[in-house]
This record gives sequence, structure tokens and C-alpha cells, in this order.
Amino acid sequence: MTFPAGGCGSGYSVVGSKDVGDGTAFITYSSATGYNCVVTVNDHPGTSTYLDARLRIHRTDAVWKASEMDAGTYSSYAGPVYVYAAHSCIDYGGSAGNSSYIQIDYAVHCG
Repeated sequence: MTFPAGGCGSGYSVVGSKDVGDGTAFITYSSATGYNCVVTVNDHPGTSTYLDARLRIHRTDAVWKASEMDAGTYSSYAGPVYVYAAHSCIDYGGSAGNSSYIQIDYAVHCG
């Protein structure tokens, strides 16, 4: 699975990825702006699938705000979701194909 061209806009580099079921959550970073961006890409492009992309500044609660996620039925990818994260750790991940199977990496990509 590859990161979609233009998924987060120009200037973002992929810094990690996570298998989230029937897709992959990609985390990117722009050193020019200090923003991270996440998109969850469908393993089966063109097929409508439940996709969930999540990104936030690291914290210990399990509650995600609406602004920290994008979820729905998409044929290519969910997101982008952005957060300003210079000098912070992030939580990111999502789901693909199963809305009750959310995979998150906590306190990663600290910078």
C-alpha cells in the first residue's frame, strides 16, 4: 500500500504507517509548518469500505474529539486529519473494514 499523492498536500513526508485491518494509516509530517497529518488508505481502492483516520496530541484519555478524526465509508482514503505537533508526541491510527477494530499508536513521533 502506498501513500496517496496529494493526501495531505505538498510538503508532507511519510514518517510512519500502521496496519489497521483492510487498510493502512499513514502518518506524515511537514517540517516547514510543524503539522502532522494522517490518512487511512483502503487496501481495495474503488471499493466502498468503512475507513477511520485519527490523530491528536498525545494524552491518556480514550475519548477522541470530532476534529481529531475522520470516519465513514470511502472508496480510497479517510482524512486528512491535521494537528500542530512541533515539540509534542502524537497518537495516531484508525480502522479499515471494521468500525469496532480501532488501532492506535500512542505517544509516538515525538519531536
